[in-house]
Amino acid sequence: MRTILITGPGGAGRTTIAAATALTAAREGTRTLLLGTDRTDTLGTALGTETGPTPRTVAPNLTAWRPDATAGFRADLAAFQDRAASVLDLLGASRLDTEEVTPLPGAEELTLLRALRDAALADRHDLLVVDLPATPQALALLALPEELRRYLRRLLPAERQAARALRPVLGRLAGVPMPSEWLYETAARWDLELGAVEAVLADAGTVVRLVAEPGPAAATAVRDAVLALALRGRRPEALVASRVLPEEAAEGWLAGPVAQQRKVLEEWQQDHEVHRAAHLGHDPRGADDLAALAVPTAAGAAAGVEWPVSDQLADDGVLVWHIPLPGAIREDLDLIRRGDELVVTVGPFRRIVALPSALRRCTVDGAALREGELRIRFAPDPALWPGGR
Repeated sequence: MRTILITGPGGAGRTTIAAATALTAAREGTRTLLLGTDRTDTLGTALGTETGPTPRTVAPNLTAWRPDATAGFRADLAAFQDRAASVLDLLGASRLDTEEVTPLPGAEELTLLRALRDAALADRHDLLVVDLPATPQALALLALPEELRRYLRRLLPAERQAARALRPVLGRLAGVPMPSEWLYETAARWDLELGAVEAVLADAGTVVRLVAEPGPAAATAVRDAVLALALRGRRPEALVASRVLPEEAAEGWLAGPVAQQRKVLEEWQQDHEVHRAAHLGHDPRGADDLAALAVPTAAGAAAGVEWPVSDQLADDGVLVWHIPLPGAIREDLDLIRRGDELVVTVGPFRRIVALPSALRRCTVDGAALREGELRIRFAPDPALWPGGR
């Protein structure tokens, strides 16, 4: 199954483009699932028909679905309270009634990730189009599975499960209850579920499309989004320029906006495949308006960003890790080596990555940012490097 993840700056028309993409694919005979994220039915407004928490056929070959974060959060809470019954009773805690519970921050993101996984595993559709939140939230959402898995492994390392037979003895010696088996089983289940989501996001058939209205503010937002995606090892498969004014409208007061639009589009076309969605003169509503946008549905191959390590031991005595960071600024860049991990911060974006095996036996010898690429030099540690270099 192919997956197209669509995001962009707030108000750029990403929901409209997502709906147009899905509807066009369905009309071409592709079994398509359109997954929405907004609490309000902006997706239904664009399609001209209501969508909701139950998958619903809204057109031939097209199913629309907006998962209910509240229902999912309540179900998870009920399951958690059942598994943690002994601990809650020990603490004298009273259980929460699921009807009094409202979702905590992050519940909507987890609900969407679960829906994304379920849709991929169900394999009932040929194309999944996901209307992600605005770019900052979408970037955080795409990073969530990797970060949560890292937290789980730090808090509840799998190797500790090997000592489960000793927990009753340790509990009596310490005088406090030790973590129950259900805790490790829950962590293992979450790790498995998050791993499934990561697999969907990393799949060769999954691509990211950015939607932006060509203008000065959007140009900055696109640069930031491209940089953040590169930090996650991705690049946008295409850029959809929304609400594009026709060139023949460049008269009178529209001359300035059209000229600015032309300049931004030319800049985007230097680095991206750009699709133009025309300005209809009104907010698109219904199938006919969406078809008029002429958004292509064929997605290219997943645009991954490689982080290669080059061997320069013979010439300079170092290994160099190349990390593409297009648009990065030296002053906004920060690096911290912590054990076998590297913390990379670029402006407001941060990622903690495991060092390649060869670099774990090295010390950092310097770093430079050149032509949109971060190059980190690693010198072999004589105490750890084979041959005692």
